[in-house]
Amino acid sequence: MAPIPTSNHPVRLLLAALAGLALTATAARAELAISNAWAPPEAKSGANVPMYLSVTNTGAADALLRVRCPVANFTEKRTIDLGEGAPSAREVKTIPIPSGQTVLTPDSSFIVLLQTTQPFAGGETFSCKLAFQSGESHEVEVKVKAP
Repeated sequence: MAPIPTSNHPVRLLLAALAGLALTATAARAELAISNAWAPPEAKSGANVPMYLSVTNTGAADALLRVRCPVANFTEKRTIDLGEGAPSAREVKTIPIPSGQTVLTPDSSFIVLLQTTQPFAGGETFSCKLAFQSGESHEVEVKVKAP
């Protein structure tokens, strides 16, 4: 009896395809909801302005990698550190977004818009794009308002 060829045998190809579908169907995805995006007013351009928002994750763990805003030349992700008793903000490369949690609350982590390209007046809005480790990206409207 001749051996069954391994590369083109229809049953093997079908089994490989079904295994791939099963892995895709069971892969957990982050389910991200972004809300309460705001920044305080700023009278001059060229300033460094904090931007606050909340990200709630009801799916698999994820992380915020990049923030791009056309109203700023650069952005930084910062976290609040309570190391010496007084709160201090420090830059981080990513902000983890664990499953079942809300992050980027004003008392935990935030974004800083560096070298803004325009003044921010109360009531205005601007948009930013958030990129996540999962490959997702979200466009968010940021409202300028007093804290």
